[in-house]
Amino acid sequence: MKLNKFILPVIIVIGFAIYLSLFVVKEINQAIVLQFGDPKKIISTPGLQVKIPFIQNVVFLDRRILSLDPAPEEVIASDQKRLIVDAFARFKITDPLKFYISVGNERVARSRLSTIINSRLRSVLGTQSLATLLSEDRTKQMAIIQEGVNAEAGKFGIEIIDVRIKRADLPQANSEECKPKEKEKQKNSEQEEQKWRSLLLQQQIKKSL
Repeated sequence: MKLNKFILPVIIVIGFAIYLSLFVVKEINQAIVLQFGDPKKIISTPGLQVKIPFIQNVVFLDRRILSLDPAPEEVIASDQKRLIVDAFARFKITDPLKFYISVGNERVARSRLSTIINSRLRSVLGTQSLATLLSEDRTKQMAIIQEGVNAEAGKFGIEIIDVRIKRADLPQANSEECKPKEKEKQKNSEQEEQKWRSLLLQQQIKKSL
């Protein structure tokens, strides 16, 4: 009877230790095994894994392609026109160890990437005119931006899959500045049309005479 009282707690402790030593890496994750905060092992293969209980812990990182939606950025074009650019990016964690050491977690990584993307938007798009930024030619500029962002993101163990502009709008000041020009253009067009109608009418009158 006394032996049973001794064995039962031992079995419970052993079972609990085994439970704490096992963990599962899902297909969508990659894992870093830490020992007292220091990385000891990188696990990219999904399945059941083992760690030392109470000494080691596990950090899981997403291995899927992730989306990033930075805050809209105001860009000043080369002709001093202002444009509000709303961009988005897709990225992937390619080096878990470098990622953990440099940024630690996804929240910090997103903040750093947003800053880098907006900085590249200002520096690259700022060399182009407003007309270019609003045209299809901006695809070339986005390729340059992606290349520059990738160079910086690589320091964090991140690969930038894509950077694109969702929307580019004129600020209120630019819009108000464009309105008089549009009205003047419309007025000139109407005057030109009225002139041609007058000439056509005069010709018809001469023919009738």
